[in-house]
Amino acid sequence: MGQKLCKAIIFAGPSGSGKTTIARHLVDSNERVLFSISACTRAKRSHEIHGKDYYFLSIREFKRKIEQEAFIEWEEVYAKHYYGTLKSEVENIWAKGKAAIFDMDVQGGLKLKSYFKEAALAVYIKVPSIQLLAERLRERKTESEEDIARRMRKATNETALAPKFDTILTNGNLSVSFAKARTLARQIFDVKRSNKPSKC
Repeated sequence: MGQKLCKAIIFAGPSGSGKTTIARHLVDSNERVLFSISACTRAKRSHEIHGKDYYFLSIREFKRKIEQEAFIEWEEVYAKHYYGTLKSEVENIWAKGKAAIFDMDVQGGLKLKSYFKEAALAVYIKVPSIQLLAERLRERKTESEEDIARRMRKATNETALAPKFDTILTNGNLSVSFAKARTLARQIFDVKRSNKPSKC
């Protein structure tokens, strides 16, 4: 078992920005990080696996964990769609001597940034245009037009929060974004950060 790193790398952005793809690439290319799997109450998509992509919980199960104070942060992102970061998930990653990497919506990313303080690097994933974001959502073929419209409204509001992150990564070209993400990740290991997260 390695020494605890107590580090966090947070990728946050609108749905369809590519944050999950970038976070997964970093996990595949850097043995010093592990993906922190979130819990959620939305329906599992056909390609997703419980315990790998998300911990898929019922609303009742999720609310029980809220009562047990099992989450670092949680929120109802959409009506009856709860998402949360489990304390046990992060603690297990740190116990292995790895840094935790997160793929979050914008509000959740800011909550984690506030929680982890100087031990975190919070990256906002920006799409070059709102039109491109809509195209990406449609290409996924996982949401209805109503869902896409709802996500687009949310994305427009989230753009104003981008300056609250440590840095902004514009995801226009995926290979370029991968390279930028790898460079950013190195910073959290190379730079001395005095404050540690409260639960380290």
